[in-house]
Amino acid sequence: MKKFYVIVACSVAMTAVLWAGLSAQENKIRVEVLQVTNIEPFQKSFMGFIKELERNGFVQGKNLEVRRKIIGFDMEKANMWSKIGVLMQIKSEAMRLADVKPDLVLTIGTPSTKFAKDKVIGAGVPLVFTAVAIPTAAGCKSMTQAGPGFTGSTLYMSMKDALKIVKLAFPKLKTIGIIHSDDENGIAHVEEAKKVAPSFGMTVISKEINKNDKITDSLNELKAKGVEAFAVPLDTYYGIRNYEACHELEKFSLQTKIPVFSFALMKVPGAVLYVGSDFGEIGTLAGQEAAKILKGEARPESLPILKQEDLKILVDTHMLKALNFQLPMEILQIAQAVE
Repeated sequence: MKKFYVIVACSVAMTAVLWAGLSAQENKIRVEVLQVTNIEPFQKSFMGFIKELERNGFVQGKNLEVRRKIIGFDMEKANMWSKIGVLMQIKSEAMRLADVKPDLVLTIGTPSTKFAKDKVIGAGVPLVFTAVAIPTAAGCKSMTQAGPGFTGSTLYMSMKDALKIVKLAFPKLKTIGIIHSDDENGIAHVEEAKKVAPSFGMTVISKEINKNDKITDSLNELKAKGVEAFAVPLDTYYGIRNYEACHELEKFSLQTKIPVFSFALMKVPGAVLYVGSDFGEIGTLAGQEAAKILKGEARPESLPILKQEDLKILVDTHMLKALNFQLPMEILQIAQAVE
């Protein structure tokens, strides 16, 4: 009889442990992540998001389960059919998310946000986006309000504020050259820069090229038109082929002594000056909003779209030395050195 009670006691204990394990599994917060292309800036946004959730008590392996889907897309060989294929993959993934109903969905970048949000939100799943440059291009009501069921953080920066810093750095600059692809963000940067530049006594000359084109011919073309400095827009063209265009731009700058500044905080544009939003910080802002939603402190639509209030300013001292170029002390005092 004593042996019987021992067996029963052990059985009850094991059952309790099993149920505790199942309960813990059920109590885990489930977050699904969706993005198109695996690029370094998106990784920074993702890590900023995850670290911010950890700061709010949501830790992977403990009470948080994260599943990340990255849809591959060869931007160099992009054509109509490949773009349609990516769109179909996003919509298929959105249907899966609507079926599994996680506690929250994070979309990284404009395409995944724009084409997945309706299905996800329609299933009652809150959605937070990050690394979106122009919120309205991703389907938001405005630059500060997303809409029912979703919110997020944006890379958007005021071109007026950015060019104000550029003018401070290059007081005598009159003509800026920008080479861009058909990237939505790149086009938006150019259009806004052209509108704002005249108020600072500057003119923007631009050239659109295909993503598989080399940049050097276009650089020479704009140089012949009197360009005094080149700007790198927030355009995926500069990140593909292991930053090939950036390396070519750096070589061109060193040969011609024409300086480069960048609106994209990438690590290798060959620029002397960087002005823009930090992908990691933008991911952190998205994490702040996700934490409020997961804690039940706010509904997505009650949270405004967040952006980095103070633009990050970086200076590459090695590039300055190579060009024998000097920036005003007002810039050097507020800028950080490129790592």
